[in-house]
Amino acid sequence: MAFQGSRQVARVALTMALSEDREQERELKACYSREGFKTAAVDYGGDFVTSVNKITERAVVAAKREGVIREVHAEEGAVAGATREALSQVMFKAIGLNVGGKIGIARYHDHISVAVFFGVGLLHLDEVAVGLGHRAVSS
Repeated sequence: MAFQGSRQVARVALTMALSEDREQERELKACYSREGFKTAAVDYGGDFVTSVNKITERAVVAAKREGVIREVHAEEGAVAGATREALSQVMFKAIGLNVGGKIGIARYHDHISVAVFFGVGLLHLDEVAVGLGHRAVSS
């Protein structure tokens, strides 16, 4: 890819959120790193309503731990904002139910995307939900 913009960063974040396991995450991370992307992924599960803040915190912590963002207010806020945007897109399916799945985070220069991919529901009666948020920060 010659140009990496918001669309490409969103695709990478979605791919990270859809990864099957830690091994595939590592492979994807290495592959995307060669293309100039910084990535992270983190699993999450629990009651949606009571977990929104925890999900947002986990996304920010994972992004810092994996070097996707620096520990500066604007970059932490960008990941938190993109995560909240992604969560708002799945809220109507998830409200009052349990969710389980993964958060994928990707960055290329000033583009940051956060994707959430969750199974939503009770017992084995799951629905799936995907949300995506994007922010731009100075690189």
